[in-house]
Amino acid sequence: MKSAIVPGSIAVWIVLACAGPAHAQYPVRPLRLIVPFAAGSVNDLVARVLAPPMSEALGQPIVIDNRAGAAGNLGAEIAAQAPSDGYTLVMGNASHAISMSLYGRLNYDFVKDFAPVSRLAAGAFLLAVHPSVPAKSVKELIALAKSRPDELNVGVGGASIVMAAELFKSTAGIRMTSVSYKGTPAILTALAGGEVTIAFPPTSAAMPMARSGKVRALAVTGKRRSTMAPEIATVAEAGLPGYEAATWYALLTRAGTPPKVVARLNAEAVRALARPEVRKRFAATDLATESSTPQELGKYMRSEVAKWAKVVKAAGLRVN
Repeated sequence: MKSAIVPGSIAVWIVLACAGPAHAQYPVRPLRLIVPFAAGSVNDLVARVLAPPMSEALGQPIVIDNRAGAAGNLGAEIAAQAPSDGYTLVMGNASHAISMSLYGRLNYDFVKDFAPVSRLAAGAFLLAVHPSVPAKSVKELIALAKSRPDELNVGVGGASIVMAAELFKSTAGIRMTSVSYKGTPAILTALAGGEVTIAFPPTSAAMPMARSGKVRALAVTGKRRSTMAPEIATVAEAGLPGYEAATWYALLTRAGTPPKVVARLNAEAVRALARPEVRKRFAATDLATESSTPQELGKYMRSEVAKWAKVVKAAGLRVN
């Protein structure tokens, strides 16, 4: 006996087969990528280099939304209020990890409010001194600072540079006087002019002055040597084991986003970072591509928050 197939039941079966979670067909509309810093910043550069290949792979536009303000906290606060659907992404970086302990009150939690997607890139600062400083190495600089507590001054500006200097002080067990400036150009001008004796500017910005002899480069602050100046050792290699102050950039989305959506975003970010043209663009600004799993990024974020909390406490820094 043959089974009868009712035409209407076929349509019902098709609908049921195609139905499922909304994220099954993700993405079905444009994505928003919040950059918590101004257009033209390194954060903005990383986002704009990454967005086109990811957009191509996802089949949907990725719209860059610059929301600068409060050292990156404004954009993070906006992203923390977004739905947990994977359509709002945000650029996370070292400043957010620092802000967790530096600021008395934040309207977001960097660890709890975001789902890690992937690390994207990392850079470093250059430990540089004025040519008149007698120290020719990191060990000599530490010895000089210990013999003259509070007499050497260091130019700082921005949370990441401030923390790089404070971590150097605490790790080396020295005391130096910090002098604040509005950004890297002002710091470099002050260092070259002898207003300050030490600074931690971004490597890409400082190397032209170092090569011309206007400042003396002693080491880079990252865990690996700079591709722009591979002859310059890291601070750890040069005499201060355990020291690392890196600038890093990561892709995040809202906490609670379905794991399959996070996995799709991670896969496309990792593929984009593997493209030669992306690596070339990053290398031109002394950034190394650094992809990761969501789990690896989450662990790194927690470790960064804990590391900088100790530095903030030791330095007695707090912004209310």
